[in-house]
Amino acid sequence: MSPRILFVEDHADTRDMIAAVLGSSGYEVATAGDCEEGLRLARAGRFGLILLDYKYEDGTGEKLCRLIRQSDTRTPILFFSGVDPKLRREALRCGAQGFVLKPDLDALWTEIGRILR
Repeated sequence: MSPRILFVEDHADTRDMIAAVLGSSGYEVATAGDCEEGLRLARAGRFGLILLDYKYEDGTGEKLCRLIRQSDTRTPILFFSGVDPKLRREALRCGAQGFVLKPDLDALWTEIGRILR
């Protein structure tokens, strides 16, 4: 059974495209459009990986990562974001295992494979 992935992304087109590609690769994907929904799903489900963006209307991916880490220190978290790559340090400091700069899909697939191995 393939790992379940939670993808929290505020842009519906990006969320749908990545979810479709991951789904066609055999992953079960749950999606959320904001921090609140992402936190609720992260706390409710068992996921093999959580993919986060960096900015949402209701908060930041860094804050969401810290909130998830309060109740789940084990599930790998990977940021997939178009914000300044200098924020990579902050993403790793909040408990994430990686940071991929949008729109580098090849790097995203590589990192997902590395983390889920």
